[in-house]
Amino acid sequence: MRSIHSAAIVSPKAEIGENVRIGPYAVVEDNVIIRDNAIVHSHAVIAGLTTIGESCEIFPGAVVGTRCQDLKYRGEKTYVEIGARTVIRECVTVNSSTGEGSKTSIGEDCFLMAYSHVGHNCRLGNGVIMANVASLAGHILIEDQAVIGGLVGIHQFVHVGTLSMIGGLSKVNQDVPPYSLSDGVPCSVVDINAIGLRRHGFPPEARSLIRRAFKILFKSGLATSHAVEIVTSELPQTPEIRHLLEFIANSERGIGR
Repeated sequence: MRSIHSAAIVSPKAEIGENVRIGPYAVVEDNVIIRDNAIVHSHAVIAGLTTIGESCEIFPGAVVGTRCQDLKYRGEKTYVEIGARTVIRECVTVNSSTGEGSKTSIGEDCFLMAYSHVGHNCRLGNGVIMANVASLAGHILIEDQAVIGGLVGIHQFVHVGTLSMIGGLSKVNQDVPPYSLSDGVPCSVVDINAIGLRRHGFPPEARSLIRRAFKILFKSGLATSHAVEIVTSELPQTPEIRHLLEFIANSERGIGR
């Protein structure tokens, strides 16, 4: 069973799953795949080589899968993938990627609020939240459960760590470490994301250990290499501490300390 409004424009070449609902004046172009139980509200546009996951909801005015805003793009075949149960609110834009065979991807259970933007070749993990008018330039990696505040602008190639939270109106031009609360212009680490960690079931001892690591890494005034040595040698190497150290070691843009 499908419910496609008579005023919707749906290409016969599109692949539409079971129990999909498409509202009036929505546009679904050739080669689009919409999985079961998804909802596309009125005036939304799904374009390009785009796959919408099961039980997603696309609100009015959203535009998903259109050509990237990259002057290097030369018409190559690129993709957009949206994971299951992700919600894309009003007037959100998600651009396709640049580079033959590449993709822009958004994971499962994400929530993109009104007027937010996901640029070309971005990769968002599961459970990511972008508040209103948050904007991602190209080639950005957002790990699972990160929260991007309203009107935040993130520079291309930035890496945002898991369970981090970026305060509204921040300008992010360096990597944001996992488990952090960051804010400012330019954006820098303020504290650990204690509320987020607690909500996701991190016990007090794990939160306390992350806080100790943050004090050494970001508040001690030590050079990063020296601080990493201390955390490596003096703190228990739990999965969270190992991920934090690996994130710092792999950072290409540096971290706003």
